[in-house]
Amino acid sequence: MILFAFVLGDGEQLQKGLEIDEKLIKRIAKGDMDAFDILYRQSERTLYAYVLSLTKDHETTLDIMQDTYVKLISAAHLYKPMGKPLAWIFTIAKNLFYQKLRKEKNVEHMDPTHLSDDKRFSYVTNIEDRLVLEGVLKLLTQEEREIIMLYAVSGMKHKEIAENLGLNLSTTLSKYHRALKKLRDYLEGRR
Repeated sequence: MILFAFVLGDGEQLQKGLEIDEKLIKRIAKGDMDAFDILYRQSERTLYAYVLSLTKDHETTLDIMQDTYVKLISAAHLYKPMGKPLAWIFTIAKNLFYQKLRKEKNVEHMDPTHLSDDKRFSYVTNIEDRLVLEGVLKLLTQEEREIIMLYAVSGMKHKEIAENLGLNLSTTLSKYHRALKKLRDYLEGRR
């Protein structure tokens, strides 16, 4: 079963994985908006998938993404090169997500069952893919959602996901396979 074939129009990024050059962040720190544009285009879909796995809500995801990129621009001078710029971006996004949760104690999430009718959910065009996404948002734990979405949406390798989320590779693989089983069971139950 192929999950999430809907995400990237060109398979090139899926095959290569996502590699962000740390020099882009240094250039952004110096005010180079061309570097920011490159970084944005390279990371947008991956960040979307990651933040969506946290929020389960399209609009909130877009808000947090915007805040993440604004924070990235303002804090680029603080970045310490360690070979993992995407992990740094994920950390910013996750911190902003938790900040938002603290501010809004009674957060209302979009009901995932409405995704199939939501025209604003532009990354998902196939109804079967929307059903899978519904399952991801409903059934999986936050960590399982993160792993599945990063693997399926951005084409990251399990090793990259483990490094970026601060997990062991074996833990990442275990959670990935457990999540896939949950999704298979969910999809088979819908038929």
